[in-house]
Amino acid sequence: MQTHDYDVVIVGAGGAGMRAALEASKRARTAVVTKLYPTRSHTGAAQGGMCAALANVEEDNWEWHTYDTVKGGDYLVDQDAAEVMAKEAIDAVLDLEKMGLPFNRTPEGKIDQRRFGGHTREHGEAPVRRACYAADRTGHMILQTLYQNCVKQQVEFFNEYYVLDVLMTGDPRTDEGVRASGVVTYELATGEIHVFRAKSVVFASGGFGKVFKTTSNAHTLTGDGPAMVLRRGIPLEDMEFFQFHPTGLAGLGILLSEAARGEGAILRNSNMERFMERYAPTLKDLAPRDVVARAMANEVREGRGCGPNKDYVLLDLTHLEPAHIDAKLPDITEFARTYLGVEPYTEPVPVFPTAHYAMGGIPTNIRGEVLRNAEDVIPGMYAAGEVACVSVHGGNRLGTNSLLDINVFGRRAGIAAAEHAATVESPELPEGVEIPTVELLQRLRDRPATEDRVADIRRDLQETMDAHVQVFRTEETCRKALADIEALKKRYETVAVQDKGLRYNLDLLEAVELGFLLDLAETVALGALYRKESRGGHFREDFDKRDDVNFLHHTMYYRTLEGEEGAEGTSIRLGTKPVVITRYEPKERTF
Repeated sequence: MQTHDYDVVIVGAGGAGMRAALEASKRARTAVVTKLYPTRSHTGAAQGGMCAALANVEEDNWEWHTYDTVKGGDYLVDQDAAEVMAKEAIDAVLDLEKMGLPFNRTPEGKIDQRRFGGHTREHGEAPVRRACYAADRTGHMILQTLYQNCVKQQVEFFNEYYVLDVLMTGDPRTDEGVRASGVVTYELATGEIHVFRAKSVVFASGGFGKVFKTTSNAHTLTGDGPAMVLRRGIPLEDMEFFQFHPTGLAGLGILLSEAARGEGAILRNSNMERFMERYAPTLKDLAPRDVVARAMANEVREGRGCGPNKDYVLLDLTHLEPAHIDAKLPDITEFARTYLGVEPYTEPVPVFPTAHYAMGGIPTNIRGEVLRNAEDVIPGMYAAGEVACVSVHGGNRLGTNSLLDINVFGRRAGIAAAEHAATVESPELPEGVEIPTVELLQRLRDRPATEDRVADIRRDLQETMDAHVQVFRTEETCRKALADIEALKKRYETVAVQDKGLRYNLDLLEAVELGFLLDLAETVALGALYRKESRGGHFREDFDKRDDVNFLHHTMYYRTLEGEEGAEGTSIRLGTKPVVITRYEPKERTF
């Protein structure tokens, strides 16, 4: 085992992690620990843009952006956080430009902006061009730009180190001496355990879309961060709210950016009808993602789907000029050609909703500080990006707000973590902090071979989540998912890995990740069962209206203590947290 000492340790090297690293490393000795090479992080898959009220193309202001974010999130957004994000969006974009990000330009040389779903002018009267973009590779460009600047600033990276435990002093379920004190990692190349002692720990480890079968998420998005903190007694927030992006390639889930609809693409059913005119007469194809995804799924359920099995709809770009498509949408059109054999110039592209983004996660305040309940923070622990719930996305994230979120709150978390580190001494770690991680890995390696494989349990988990907790949910489907997950957890207790070695043992690490996925799937299904209403990305067919009287609050998920009773027979206890409302009282969403 090796031990490392840093002021700030950042878990994850995507956009949020590297933006935090740029700020923290100016002020404190900083390490970034990542299970991927940084430029392979999932931020690179984001295509469409990063929003800010620059008003380079049309009149716009940050207040309209705040309102759209609150309304788009179905009024579950914490409005103080949304105001911070919208105000700081302009500087966040300009910071990236100064770092060298090659945004598309207007003829006058300004940063170009395109329309995106749910972004409007003057409280919903008309779509507005607010998304700053680099063709349809915006996330990729952000990732490359941040990494180049981290290298320039000599940030220390530990690549292909899997963080498997977060270290705490004291008990996070009490007030007694609680603080973050580091992480325990597994080095992929050697199989060696490394302990990183730190004054501040920043989680920026991304989402957990791999609980679903049909997803736009990479194989590495297994929710390691939120699952680790849940096991340490730290709550998770709003886990039932998962966004299903409307335009995944049918049958595959690979993402086709909303930028296509921003540039004029149209969704059509088997009758070639532009069906979104019926569901959202004003914004049509540029309504928020939850509205569009449900409309698409409903068209299929009512028999107007396309293809031999009538199980998808069509994204039509054929009326757009090929030169325009090549200039603005080169990647997504190439995806259609490569994966489906469809030529977007002349043929509509088959699409269907795909699991895309977790609105819930580790609860934080606007400084990125992790909360242990509705109010109290855990000293030295921070989170930013998709792993966190600040909550600027509420029940449904607007497109392009994610790339903004990682930059605004990644920056804030990095600054706050470094400032905290300057005020405290390095934590004293007791002997044997690595033992639980070593025992977990050894237990998985030592189990005798069985017919049940990690891949089998993961497949069954993903299939039950797709079948029962996806775009449409009911009490019956949620209970079925919970029962299935409980059975899968019992199977997981005896699952063995085939590779008994130490070096590059991905079989072993996938077994650990499966444990994380099972824990998080349970919280998603439990929250979906508890929330007897429909709001944002969570739609209950048996409670198809929003219920502000009983459910205008965040849900909080806690691991039960010994002797405590969990909700619905699970190991999870449910709590609530009030929504912060400053200027915009909840009202019916219309588009």
